[in-house]
Amino acid sequence: MKHPFCPNQLQRNAIPFVLLLFSITPLLTHRNSLVFGSSVSERIAKRPDPLRKFKHYAGNFDIRNKHYWASAAFTGIHGYAVAAVWLLCGVGFGAFVVVKNLISTFPVVDRSNSSNIIVFLLIIIFTIFAIGGSSVVIAANEKSLQRAEKLEEIIFGAGEDASLTIAKVKSTMVQMHTLLLPYDSKTCDLLDLIARRLRKVSLTVNTFVQSSRKYWDRAIQTLYVVNVVVVSIDLVALVAGFVLLALQNRPGILVLIFCCWILTTLSWILTGVDFFFYNFIGDTCSTLKNFEEDPQNNSLKDMLPCPNFTSSAQTLEQINYSVHSFISEINSRIEEVLIQINDQNEDVSFPEVCDPFSSAPDYSYKPQNCRNNSIPVGDLPTILSRFICYEANASTENCMEDGKFVPEGIYEMSLAYSRSIEDFINIYPDLSSLMECSSLKRAFSDIVAGQCRPIELWTKVLWSSMLGLSLVMIVLVLLWSCKSIFTASPQGSNL
Repeated sequence: MKHPFCPNQLQRNAIPFVLLLFSITPLLTHRNSLVFGSSVSERIAKRPDPLRKFKHYAGNFDIRNKHYWASAAFTGIHGYAVAAVWLLCGVGFGAFVVVKNLISTFPVVDRSNSSNIIVFLLIIIFTIFAIGGSSVVIAANEKSLQRAEKLEEIIFGAGEDASLTIAKVKSTMVQMHTLLLPYDSKTCDLLDLIARRLRKVSLTVNTFVQSSRKYWDRAIQTLYVVNVVVVSIDLVALVAGFVLLALQNRPGILVLIFCCWILTTLSWILTGVDFFFYNFIGDTCSTLKNFEEDPQNNSLKDMLPCPNFTSSAQTLEQINYSVHSFISEINSRIEEVLIQINDQNEDVSFPEVCDPFSSAPDYSYKPQNCRNNSIPVGDLPTILSRFICYEANASTENCMEDGKFVPEGIYEMSLAYSRSIEDFINIYPDLSSLMECSSLKRAFSDIVAGQCRPIELWTKVLWSSMLGLSLVMIVLVLLWSCKSIFTASPQGSNL
Protein backbone atom coordinates (compact mmCIF):
# COMPACT_ATOMS: atom_id res chain seq x y z
CA MET A 1 0.00 0.00 0.00
CA LYS A 2 1.29 3.48 -0.96
CA HIS A 3 1.97 5.87 1.87
CA PRO A 4 -1.04 8.18 2.31
CA PHE A 5 1.31 11.13 2.94
CA CYS A 6 3.87 11.13 0.13
CA PRO A 7 6.26 13.94 -0.98
CA ASN A 8 4.43 14.64 -4.23
CA GLN A 9 1.12 14.88 -2.44
CA LEU A 10 2.50 17.23 0.19
CA GLN A 11 4.09 19.42 -2.45
CA ARG A 12 0.74 19.52 -4.25
CA ASN A 13 -0.89 20.62 -1.00
CA ALA A 14 1.62 23.46 -0.77
CA ILE A 15 0.63 24.98 -4.12
CA PRO A 16 -2.16 27.14 -2.65
CA PHE A 17 0.32 28.32 -0.03
CA VAL A 18 2.67 29.55 -2.75
CA LEU A 19 -0.25 31.23 -4.50
CA LEU A 20 -1.23 33.17 -1.41
CA LEU A 21 2.33 34.49 -1.11
CA PHE A 22 2.18 35.68 -4.71
CA SER A 23 -1.13 37.33 -3.96
CA ILE A 24 0.36 39.62 -1.30
CA THR A 25 3.26 40.69 -3.48
CA PRO A 26 1.28 43.59 -5.09
CA LEU A 27 0.96 45.06 -1.60
CA LEU A 28 4.71 45.56 -1.49
CA THR A 29 5.22 46.73 -5.08
CA HIS A 30 2.84 49.65 -4.54
CA ARG A 31 4.76 52.89 -4.85
CA ASN A 32 4.43 55.30 -1.93
CA SER A 33 4.59 58.95 -2.90
CA LEU A 34 3.85 59.96 0.69
CA VAL A 35 1.73 62.84 -0.50
CA PHE A 36 -0.58 64.10 2.14
CA GLY A 37 -3.42 65.67 0.19
CA SER A 38 -6.96 65.88 -1.00
CA SER A 39 -8.62 66.37 -4.37
CA VAL A 40 -8.22 69.79 -5.90
CA SER A 41 -10.55 72.28 -4.23
CA GLU A 42 -11.26 75.77 -5.46
CA ARG A 43 -10.30 77.30 -2.15
CA ILE A 44 -6.78 75.83 -2.26
CA ALA A 45 -6.28 75.84 -6.02
CA LYS A 46 -7.12 79.54 -6.47
CA ARG A 47 -4.63 80.81 -3.91
CA PRO A 48 -1.88 83.01 -5.37
CA ASP A 49 1.53 81.35 -5.43
CA PRO A 50 4.40 83.83 -4.84
CA LEU A 51 6.85 81.32 -6.30
CA ARG A 52 4.97 81.32 -9.62
CA LYS A 53 4.61 85.09 -10.03
CA PHE A 54 1.35 85.01 -8.05
CA LYS A 55 -0.42 82.72 -10.47
CA HIS A 56 -2.98 80.33 -9.02
CA TYR A 57 -1.49 77.42 -7.11
CA ALA A 58 -3.86 74.99 -8.89
CA GLY A 59 -2.68 71.99 -6.90
CA ASN A 60 -3.62 69.61 -4.12
CA PHE A 61 -3.02 69.80 -0.40
CA ASP A 62 0.53 68.48 -0.47
CA ILE A 63 2.88 69.05 2.47
CA ARG A 64 5.89 68.11 0.34
CA ASN A 65 5.15 70.77 -2.25
CA LYS A 66 6.87 74.10 -1.67
CA HIS A 67 4.26 75.78 -3.88
CA TYR A 68 1.51 74.63 -1.52
CA TRP A 69 3.36 76.09 1.46
CA ALA A 70 4.04 79.35 -0.42
CA SER A 71 0.39 79.76 -1.39
CA ALA A 72 -0.80 78.85 2.12
CA ALA A 73 1.64 81.27 3.76
CA PHE A 74 0.48 83.99 1.36
CA THR A 75 -3.00 83.85 2.93
CA GLY A 76 -1.52 85.93 5.78
CA ILE A 77 -0.50 88.71 3.37
CA HIS A 78 -2.85 91.21 5.02
CA GLY A 79 -0.95 90.98 8.29
CA TYR A 80 2.42 91.14 6.54
CA ALA A 81 1.34 94.17 4.47
CA VAL A 82 0.04 96.12 7.47
CA ALA A 83 3.28 95.31 9.32
CA ALA A 84 5.32 96.71 6.43
CA VAL A 85 3.23 99.89 6.17
CA TRP A 86 3.32 100.39 9.95
CA LEU A 87 7.10 99.95 9.98
CA LEU A 88 7.49 102.58 7.25
CA CYS A 89 5.26 104.91 9.21
CA GLY A 90 7.50 104.28 12.21
CA VAL A 91 10.54 105.34 10.19
CA GLY A 92 8.71 108.52 9.20
CA PHE A 93 7.66 109.17 12.79
CA GLY A 94 11.21 108.68 14.01
CA ALA A 95 12.49 111.17 11.43
CA PHE A 96 9.83 113.63 12.54
CA VAL A 97 10.86 113.33 16.21
CA VAL A 98 14.53 113.89 15.32
CA VAL A 99 13.71 116.95 13.21
CA LYS A 100 11.42 118.34 15.92
CA ASN A 101 14.13 118.03 18.57
CA LEU A 102 16.77 119.60 16.30
CA ILE A 103 14.64 122.58 15.36
CA SER A 104 13.97 124.62 18.46
CA THR A 105 11.46 126.83 16.66
CA PHE A 106 9.28 123.88 15.72
CA PRO A 107 5.65 124.87 16.42
CA VAL A 108 4.02 123.26 19.45
CA VAL A 109 0.30 122.59 19.68
CA ASP A 110 -1.27 124.10 22.76
CA ARG A 111 -4.00 121.83 24.05
CA SER A 112 -6.49 122.38 26.79
CA ASN A 113 -6.50 120.39 29.97
CA SER A 114 -9.74 118.71 28.92
CA SER A 115 -8.05 117.43 25.75
CA ASN A 116 -5.16 116.11 27.80
CA ILE A 117 -7.56 114.36 30.15
CA ILE A 118 -9.47 112.79 27.24
CA VAL A 119 -6.22 111.50 25.71
CA PHE A 120 -5.10 110.19 29.07
CA LEU A 121 -8.41 108.36 29.64
CA LEU A 122 -8.29 106.89 26.15
CA ILE A 123 -4.78 105.64 26.86
CA ILE A 124 -6.01 103.93 30.03
CA ILE A 125 -9.03 102.38 28.25
CA PHE A 126 -7.01 101.04 25.33
CA THR A 127 -4.28 99.83 27.67
CA ILE A 128 -6.92 97.78 29.50
CA PHE A 129 -8.15 96.48 26.14
CA ALA A 130 -4.58 95.57 25.18
CA ILE A 131 -3.98 93.73 28.46
CA GLY A 132 -7.24 91.82 28.01
CA GLY A 133 -6.39 91.02 24.39
CA SER A 134 -2.91 89.83 25.40
CA SER A 135 -4.46 87.49 27.98
CA VAL A 136 -6.78 86.01 25.34
CA VAL A 137 -3.86 85.53 22.93
CA ILE A 138 -1.81 83.71 25.58
CA ALA A 139 -4.74 81.43 26.50
CA ALA A 140 -5.59 80.68 22.85
CA ASN A 141 -1.91 80.10 22.06
CA GLU A 142 -1.67 77.53 24.87
CA LYS A 143 -4.84 75.73 23.75
CA SER A 144 -3.71 75.73 20.12
CA LEU A 145 -0.39 74.16 21.12
CA GLN A 146 -2.15 71.43 23.14
CA ARG A 147 -4.49 70.63 20.26
CA ALA A 148 -1.65 70.64 17.73
CA GLU A 149 0.33 68.23 19.90
CA LYS A 150 -2.71 65.97 20.21
CA LEU A 151 -3.11 66.05 16.42
CA GLU A 152 0.57 65.19 16.06
CA GLU A 153 0.27 62.31 18.53
CA ILE A 154 -2.65 60.75 16.64
CA ILE A 155 -1.26 61.11 13.12
CA PHE A 156 2.32 60.09 13.79
CA GLY A 157 1.22 57.50 16.34
CA ALA A 158 -0.77 55.81 13.57
CA GLY A 159 2.30 55.93 11.34
CA GLU A 160 4.42 54.31 14.05
CA ASP A 161 1.76 51.62 14.58
CA ALA A 162 1.81 50.87 10.87
CA SER A 163 5.60 50.63 10.99
CA LEU A 164 5.47 48.19 13.93
CA THR A 165 2.88 46.09 12.12
CA ILE A 166 5.07 45.96 9.02
CA ALA A 167 8.00 44.88 11.19
CA LYS A 168 5.88 42.12 12.76
CA VAL A 169 4.78 40.81 9.36
CA LYS A 170 8.37 40.97 8.10
CA SER A 171 9.61 39.01 11.11
CA THR A 172 7.02 36.31 10.49
CA MET A 173 8.02 36.10 6.82
CA VAL A 174 11.65 35.58 7.86
CA GLN A 175 10.58 32.83 10.28
CA MET A 176 8.55 31.12 7.53
CA HIS A 177 11.58 31.37 5.23
CA THR A 178 13.70 29.54 7.82
CA LEU A 179 11.11 26.75 8.21
CA LEU A 180 10.63 26.15 4.50
CA LEU A 181 14.21 26.59 3.32
CA PRO A 182 15.08 22.85 3.28
CA TYR A 183 11.93 21.90 1.32
CA ASP A 184 10.77 24.67 -1.00
CA SER A 185 13.35 27.00 -2.52
CA LYS A 186 10.81 28.71 -4.78
CA THR A 187 8.60 29.73 -1.87
CA CYS A 188 11.66 30.77 0.12
CA ASP A 189 12.83 33.02 -2.71
CA LEU A 190 9.41 34.66 -2.72
CA LEU A 191 9.45 35.04 1.06
CA ASP A 192 12.87 36.61 0.86
CA LEU A 193 11.62 39.05 -1.79
CA ILE A 194 8.62 39.97 0.36
CA ALA A 195 10.80 40.46 3.44
CA ARG A 196 13.14 42.79 1.55
CA ARG A 197 10.24 44.84 0.25
CA LEU A 198 8.70 44.99 3.70
CA ARG A 199 12.01 46.24 5.04
CA LYS A 200 12.03 48.96 2.36
CA VAL A 201 8.44 49.99 3.10
CA SER A 202 9.17 50.05 6.83
CA LEU A 203 12.23 52.24 6.28
CA THR A 204 10.22 54.63 4.09
CA VAL A 205 7.44 54.95 6.66
CA ASN A 206 9.91 55.42 9.53
CA THR A 207 11.83 58.08 7.64
CA PHE A 208 8.65 59.94 6.75
CA VAL A 209 7.29 59.81 10.31
CA GLN A 210 10.55 60.88 11.96
CA SER A 211 11.39 63.72 9.56
CA SER A 212 7.82 65.05 9.39
CA ARG A 213 7.43 64.85 13.15
CA LYS A 214 10.66 66.79 13.66
CA TYR A 215 9.53 69.59 11.33
CA TRP A 216 6.04 69.63 12.81
CA ASP A 217 7.43 69.88 16.36
CA ARG A 218 9.79 72.65 15.38
CA ALA A 219 7.07 74.63 13.60
CA ILE A 220 4.42 74.53 16.33
CA GLN A 221 6.93 75.11 19.12
CA THR A 222 8.47 78.07 17.30
CA LEU A 223 5.07 79.64 16.64
CA TYR A 224 4.06 79.08 20.26
CA VAL A 225 7.27 80.59 21.69
CA VAL A 226 7.22 83.63 19.37
CA ASN A 227 3.58 84.36 20.27
CA VAL A 228 4.34 84.06 23.99
CA VAL A 229 7.49 86.21 23.81
CA VAL A 230 5.93 89.03 21.78
CA VAL A 231 2.75 89.18 23.85
CA SER A 232 4.68 88.95 27.14
CA ILE A 233 6.90 91.87 26.14
CA ASP A 234 3.74 93.69 25.11
CA LEU A 235 2.35 93.24 28.61
CA VAL A 236 5.58 94.52 30.18
CA ALA A 237 5.49 97.55 27.88
CA LEU A 238 1.85 98.24 28.77
CA VAL A 239 2.64 98.19 32.50
CA ALA A 240 5.69 100.39 31.89
CA GLY A 241 3.47 102.80 29.97
CA PHE A 242 1.24 103.25 33.01
CA VAL A 243 4.25 103.98 35.19
CA LEU A 244 5.82 106.45 32.72
CA LEU A 245 2.52 108.27 32.26
CA ALA A 246 2.16 108.59 36.02
CA LEU A 247 5.72 109.95 36.29
CA GLN A 248 5.26 112.21 33.24
CA ASN A 249 8.65 110.96 31.94
CA ARG A 250 8.65 112.22 28.34
CA PRO A 251 12.02 110.67 27.25
CA GLY A 252 10.92 107.33 28.72
CA ILE A 253 7.63 107.53 26.83
CA LEU A 254 9.53 108.18 23.59
CA VAL A 255 11.60 105.05 24.17
CA LEU A 256 8.41 103.16 25.00
CA ILE A 257 6.80 104.37 21.76
CA PHE A 258 9.80 103.13 19.79
CA CYS A 259 9.65 99.70 21.46
CA CYS A 260 5.88 99.40 21.06
CA TRP A 261 6.12 100.40 17.42
CA ILE A 262 8.43 97.44 16.84
CA LEU A 263 6.20 95.17 18.93
CA THR A 264 3.13 96.26 16.95
CA THR A 265 4.96 95.45 13.72
CA LEU A 266 5.76 91.97 15.07
CA SER A 267 2.14 91.56 16.21
CA TRP A 268 0.90 92.22 12.69
CA ILE A 269 3.40 89.74 11.27
CA LEU A 270 2.18 87.16 13.80
CA THR A 271 -1.41 87.96 12.85
CA GLY A 272 -0.55 86.89 9.31
CA VAL A 273 1.35 83.81 10.47
CA ASP A 274 -1.44 82.76 12.86
CA PHE A 275 -3.99 83.18 10.05
CA PHE A 276 -1.78 81.02 7.82
CA PHE A 277 -1.66 78.38 10.57
CA TYR A 278 -5.45 78.54 10.91
CA ASN A 279 -5.83 78.00 7.14
CA PHE A 280 -3.39 75.08 7.22
CA ILE A 281 -5.40 73.38 9.98
CA GLY A 282 -8.57 74.03 7.98
CA ASP A 283 -6.98 72.48 4.87
CA THR A 284 -5.96 69.43 6.87
CA CYS A 285 -9.36 68.87 8.44
CA SER A 286 -11.21 69.48 5.16
CA THR A 287 -8.95 66.93 3.47
CA LEU A 288 -9.61 64.32 6.16
CA LYS A 289 -13.37 64.93 6.04
CA ASN A 290 -13.39 64.55 2.26
CA PHE A 291 -11.31 61.40 2.61
CA GLU A 292 -13.92 59.86 4.92
CA GLU A 293 -16.71 60.73 2.49
CA ASP A 294 -15.00 59.62 -0.71
CA PRO A 295 -11.59 57.93 -0.27
CA GLN A 296 -11.52 56.80 -3.89
CA ASN A 297 -11.35 60.36 -5.24
CA ASN A 298 -9.03 61.78 -2.63
CA SER A 299 -5.29 61.95 -3.23
CA LEU A 300 -4.70 61.45 0.51
CA LYS A 301 -4.68 57.74 -0.30
CA ASP A 302 -1.34 58.25 -2.09
CA MET A 303 0.50 58.63 1.24
CA LEU A 304 -0.81 55.41 2.73
CA PRO A 305 1.60 52.42 2.88
CA CYS A 306 -0.92 50.09 1.26
CA PRO A 307 -2.28 49.23 -2.19
CA ASN A 308 -4.95 51.27 -3.86
CA PHE A 309 -8.44 50.81 -2.53
CA THR A 310 -9.87 49.12 -5.62
CA SER A 311 -7.36 46.26 -5.51
CA SER A 312 -7.01 45.69 -1.76
CA ALA A 313 -10.36 43.91 -1.41
CA GLN A 314 -9.56 41.61 -4.32
CA THR A 315 -6.10 40.86 -2.93
CA LEU A 316 -7.49 39.98 0.50
CA GLU A 317 -10.09 37.74 -1.11
CA GLN A 318 -7.33 35.93 -3.01
CA ILE A 319 -5.34 35.43 0.19
CA ASN A 320 -8.41 34.10 2.00
CA TYR A 321 -9.18 31.75 -0.87
CA SER A 322 -5.59 30.44 -0.94
CA VAL A 323 -5.49 29.60 2.77
CA HIS A 324 -9.00 28.13 2.62
CA SER A 325 -7.97 25.92 -0.32
CA PHE A 326 -4.81 24.78 1.46
CA ILE A 327 -6.63 23.74 4.63
CA SER A 328 -9.50 22.18 2.67
CA GLU A 329 -6.97 20.07 0.79
CA ILE A 330 -5.42 18.93 4.08
CA ASN A 331 -8.82 17.97 5.49
CA SER A 332 -9.68 16.17 2.28
CA ARG A 333 -6.43 14.22 2.45
CA ILE A 334 -7.05 13.34 6.10
CA GLU A 335 -10.46 12.00 5.16
CA GLU A 336 -8.91 9.81 2.46
CA VAL A 337 -6.39 8.48 4.97
CA LEU A 338 -9.12 7.64 7.48
CA ILE A 339 -11.10 5.78 4.82
CA GLN A 340 -8.05 3.72 3.88
CA ILE A 341 -7.25 2.92 7.50
CA ASN A 342 -10.84 2.05 8.36
CA ASP A 343 -10.96 -0.28 5.37
CA GLN A 344 -8.24 -2.24 7.16
CA ASN A 345 -10.51 -2.54 10.21
CA GLU A 346 -8.41 -0.13 12.25
CA ASP A 347 -10.11 2.31 14.57
CA VAL A 348 -8.21 5.57 14.15
CA SER A 349 -9.61 9.03 14.90
CA PHE A 350 -8.21 12.17 13.40
CA PRO A 351 -9.55 15.67 14.17
CA GLU A 352 -10.40 18.14 11.47
CA VAL A 353 -8.04 21.08 10.88
CA CYS A 354 -9.67 24.41 11.69
CA ASP A 355 -10.35 26.56 8.62
CA PRO A 356 -10.68 30.19 9.77
CA PHE A 357 -12.08 31.27 6.42
CA SER A 358 -15.63 30.78 5.23
CA SER A 359 -16.58 29.16 1.94
CA ALA A 360 -17.38 30.89 -1.33
CA PRO A 361 -18.22 33.48 -2.36
CA ASP A 362 -16.68 35.86 0.20
CA TYR A 363 -14.05 33.68 1.96
CA SER A 364 -14.22 36.02 4.95
CA TYR A 365 -12.00 35.58 8.01
CA LYS A 366 -14.17 34.02 10.75
CA PRO A 367 -12.02 32.06 13.22
CA GLN A 368 -14.98 31.71 15.58
CA ASN A 369 -16.72 29.43 13.07
CA CYS A 370 -14.27 26.57 13.64
CA ARG A 371 -15.82 23.41 15.04
CA ASN A 372 -15.26 22.63 18.71
CA ASN A 373 -13.27 19.46 18.03
CA SER A 374 -11.11 20.97 15.28
CA ILE A 375 -7.45 21.79 15.74
CA PRO A 376 -5.31 24.71 14.49
CA VAL A 377 -3.23 23.85 11.47
CA GLY A 378 -0.12 24.39 13.61
CA ASP A 379 -1.16 21.45 15.83
CA LEU A 380 -1.29 19.06 12.88
CA PRO A 381 2.29 17.79 13.46
CA THR A 382 1.36 16.94 17.05
CA ILE A 383 -1.42 14.67 15.81
CA LEU A 384 0.76 13.20 13.06
CA SER A 385 3.52 12.41 15.54
CA ARG A 386 1.51 9.36 16.73
CA PHE A 387 1.74 7.89 13.25
CA ILE A 388 5.41 8.49 12.44
CA CYS A 389 7.24 5.60 10.87
CA TYR A 390 10.86 5.69 11.99
CA GLU A 391 12.36 3.80 9.11
CA ALA A 392 15.66 3.32 10.93
CA ASN A 393 13.91 1.09 13.47
CA ALA A 394 11.24 -0.65 11.36
CA SER A 395 10.40 -1.57 7.79
CA THR A 396 7.67 0.14 5.84
CA GLU A 397 5.46 -2.97 5.97
CA ASN A 398 5.79 -3.21 9.74
CA CYS A 399 4.99 0.50 10.10
CA MET A 400 1.83 0.11 8.04
CA GLU A 401 0.75 -2.90 10.07
CA ASP A 402 1.24 -0.84 13.25
CA GLY A 403 -0.70 2.11 11.82
CA LYS A 404 2.46 4.16 11.41
CA PHE A 405 1.73 5.55 7.97
CA VAL A 406 3.65 8.85 8.06
CA PRO A 407 7.31 8.63 6.96
CA GLU A 408 9.74 10.51 9.14
CA GLY A 409 10.89 12.83 6.33
CA ILE A 410 7.31 13.65 5.35
CA TYR A 411 6.49 14.44 8.97
CA GLU A 412 9.32 16.97 9.15
CA MET A 413 8.13 18.56 5.91
CA SER A 414 4.53 18.71 7.15
CA LEU A 415 5.80 20.30 10.36
CA ALA A 416 7.47 23.10 8.39
CA TYR A 417 4.44 23.76 6.16
CA SER A 418 1.82 23.59 8.91
CA ARG A 419 3.76 25.92 11.20
CA SER A 420 4.29 28.31 8.31
CA ILE A 421 0.58 28.37 7.56
CA GLU A 422 -0.19 28.83 11.26
CA ASP A 423 2.26 31.73 11.42
CA PHE A 424 0.61 33.26 8.39
CA ILE A 425 -2.87 32.88 9.90
CA ASN A 426 -1.62 34.51 13.10
CA ILE A 427 -0.42 37.61 11.24
CA TYR A 428 -3.45 37.70 8.95
CA PRO A 429 -5.25 40.38 11.05
CA ASP A 430 -2.12 42.53 10.87
CA LEU A 431 -1.76 41.93 7.16
CA SER A 432 -5.43 42.74 6.62
CA SER A 433 -5.02 45.91 8.69
CA LEU A 434 -2.06 46.98 6.54
CA MET A 435 -3.84 46.35 3.27
CA GLU A 436 -6.96 48.18 4.42
CA CYS A 437 -4.90 50.89 6.18
CA SER A 438 -7.12 50.40 9.24
CA SER A 439 -4.84 52.17 11.74
CA LEU A 440 -4.55 55.27 9.59
CA LYS A 441 -8.27 55.31 8.83
CA ARG A 442 -9.05 55.07 12.54
CA ALA A 443 -6.63 57.91 13.22
CA PHE A 444 -8.24 60.09 10.55
CA SER A 445 -11.72 59.31 11.88
CA ASP A 446 -10.57 60.18 15.40
CA ILE A 447 -9.19 63.50 14.19
CA VAL A 448 -12.33 64.40 12.26
CA ALA A 449 -14.64 63.38 15.10
CA GLY A 450 -12.79 64.74 18.10
CA GLN A 451 -9.89 67.00 17.11
CA CYS A 452 -10.76 69.14 14.11
CA ARG A 453 -13.47 71.26 15.69
CA PRO A 454 -11.46 72.20 18.82
CA ILE A 455 -8.22 72.99 17.00
CA GLU A 456 -10.03 74.99 14.31
CA LEU A 457 -11.81 76.93 17.05
CA TRP A 458 -8.68 77.75 19.05
CA THR A 459 -6.55 78.66 16.03
CA LYS A 460 -9.34 80.98 14.93
CA VAL A 461 -9.48 82.54 18.40
CA LEU A 462 -5.66 82.87 18.29
CA TRP A 463 -5.41 84.79 15.03
CA SER A 464 -8.52 86.91 15.67
CA SER A 465 -7.35 87.88 19.18
CA MET A 466 -3.91 88.69 17.77
CA LEU A 467 -5.64 90.82 15.13
CA GLY A 468 -7.59 92.64 17.84
CA LEU A 469 -4.45 93.16 19.92
CA SER A 470 -2.58 94.54 16.90
CA LEU A 471 -5.36 97.03 16.17
CA VAL A 472 -5.49 98.16 19.80
CA MET A 473 -1.70 98.57 19.86
CA ILE A 474 -1.84 100.84 16.81
CA VAL A 475 -4.39 103.08 18.49
CA LEU A 476 -2.45 102.99 21.76
CA VAL A 477 0.88 103.88 20.14
CA LEU A 478 -0.77 106.77 18.31
CA LEU A 479 -2.29 108.03 21.55
CA TRP A 480 1.09 107.83 23.30
CA SER A 481 2.64 109.69 20.38
CA CYS A 482 -0.02 112.37 20.58
CA LYS A 483 0.47 112.67 24.34
CA SER A 484 4.27 112.95 24.22
CA ILE A 485 4.90 114.91 21.04
CA PHE A 486 2.06 117.35 20.68
CA THR A 487 2.14 118.85 24.12
CA ALA A 488 2.25 122.52 24.97
CA SER A 489 4.76 122.12 27.75
CA PRO A 490 7.97 120.15 27.28
CA GLN A 491 8.00 119.55 30.93
CA GLY A 492 4.62 117.90 30.62
CA SER A 493 3.22 119.53 33.75
CA ASN A 494 -0.29 118.99 32.51
CA LEU A 495 -2.01 115.82 31.48
